[in-house]
Amino acid sequence: MFRNLGAYLEDLERRGELVRVPEEVSAELEITALADRAFKTGGPALLFENVRDRDFPLVIGLFGTPERTARALGVRALDDLAARVERLLELKPAGGLAGALAMLPKLGELKGLFPKKVRRAPVQEVVLTGDRVDLGRLPVQTCWPGDGGPFVTLPQVITRDPETGEYNVGMYRMQVFGPRSTAMHWQLYKTGRRHFEKARKLGTRLEVAVALGGDPVLTYAATAPLPELPGLYEYHLAGFLRGRPVELVKAKTVDLWVPAEAEFVLEGYVDPAEPFVTEGPFGDHTGFYTPPSPYPLFHVTALSHRRGAVYPSTVVGPPPMEDAWLIEASERIFLPAAQLVIPEIRDYHMPPAGVAHNWVNVEIEKSYAGQGFKVASGLLGLGQMMSTKVVVVTSDAPPKPGFGALLAAVRHLRPERDVVFSKGPTDELDHAPAQVGFSGKLILDGTVKLEAEGPAAAPPVPPGPAGHPEVTAQHAWPGVLAVTIEKRRPGQVRALARRLAADPAVRLLLVADGGIDPANPDALMWWVLANLDPARDAWVEAGRTLVLDGTRKLPEEGARPWPEVARLDEKTLERARPLIERWLS
Repeated sequence: MFRNLGAYLEDLERRGELVRVPEEVSAELEITALADRAFKTGGPALLFENVRDRDFPLVIGLFGTPERTARALGVRALDDLAARVERLLELKPAGGLAGALAMLPKLGELKGLFPKKVRRAPVQEVVLTGDRVDLGRLPVQTCWPGDGGPFVTLPQVITRDPETGEYNVGMYRMQVFGPRSTAMHWQLYKTGRRHFEKARKLGTRLEVAVALGGDPVLTYAATAPLPELPGLYEYHLAGFLRGRPVELVKAKTVDLWVPAEAEFVLEGYVDPAEPFVTEGPFGDHTGFYTPPSPYPLFHVTALSHRRGAVYPSTVVGPPPMEDAWLIEASERIFLPAAQLVIPEIRDYHMPPAGVAHNWVNVEIEKSYAGQGFKVASGLLGLGQMMSTKVVVVTSDAPPKPGFGALLAAVRHLRPERDVVFSKGPTDELDHAPAQVGFSGKLILDGTVKLEAEGPAAAPPVPPGPAGHPEVTAQHAWPGVLAVTIEKRRPGQVRALARRLAADPAVRLLLVADGGIDPANPDALMWWVLANLDPARDAWVEAGRTLVLDGTRKLPEEGARPWPEVARLDEKTLERARPLIERWLS
């Protein structure tokens, strides 16, 4: 593993996976243009050495490919993470002395689990307090033209439960408002928000520290959906993955321990007695702008950093972005734990087009009727899986690649029998539901059916042409028809679906807006699922066709204000084109 970010960058450079950009660039939009191209083409990490009007260089793309993410987490491939966790879960001593001795070699898996406290730290080589703090010195990006301002995008936000003292490290975006203040994007279901609410009830401020950089595994750990276990938090996971303890040093102005090898640490507090500030808009991981919303204000009392510090950043937006590989890392790490709870799971996958919470495929070992629904329901009750909108279950096909698994499920799908609708919580950033954080759920049982479940579905064939004047483009796969339309009126998709369901070959009908390529499965599924609330936008038509209405919804259809896609303007792209051609061609 890597002692700090500098060691990781040296390794990337030796391997030809880091490009140094010496030309002056702007943190406002220009870096996004290069990063977006690198993410979508599997390009290198980018170190911008000269960010206009800022005092520090910026690096982006630390997790820009699955291979790079695996290396950052100390394994050859992301699939190896599951094997490491499986070995940890096998730490169950057999009886007697022989059993205890047999377990000793496995205890090496726990090496590094517990953080180590130190008295001096590189991150405190420079310490600025009070009026000397100026966040404007940092190259904090304004990522998209519609963003409300610059956002810190790779923070490790450290808080402690005011009642129990338990630590938490989470990744919550932070909009910079001035030299010593930011918003703190604590959503309702996040642990940081729970710490904040406890502080409110106790009538006290909540101390906060924000680390940037360090061993890249620390950054990953802040994103991990770690279950809450007494005495364990995200830096324990980081220590387990890196095989040595995370070194922590006491912060200078708050009673918190922070990573000694970080590049920067911001220290301060949030005051629950203060009114919330309006944060956003922000071009989010959904690919759309999330609207302005009220969140707590973070007051910065100290800024410490190492000499020669490098500011780590990322950009989220229309997939695929590098957060897809962080999501896959969590998927691999927590697979063994999911299998402990639901042992018939062979594997599962969250396709990048589903942006983590919109779509999960799961392959099961099936032995009884209804098992597909049982497993899917169980998954929806596991931690952050509760936000998932669509679960696709197979028993004879792997869950990856995502669209391939969906086509495999359609082979065995009779929608009138094999689809279940329900409701539950969803990600607050999901714009499709009429109510924030509350959405429909959809389960597709695409497993091989047993006798008790009724007759097997006939082998699917590609549907014929839609042949409807409102269809602007179309593409078909066996059992699946994807069409695009120009949405003009409420009820338009319902009327179209009645016509297209007349073709008995259409088991799954996907409807998207014009401008989406229906022959591109990833773009198609991203758009359809992002704009889908299964409670309103999914139904079985004519007793045999599952319809997913992925069009933009109108106010007359019960929708909230519909957001725009986060994309760069032509002027920015033109300005960045020479750099893209020079460094990413």
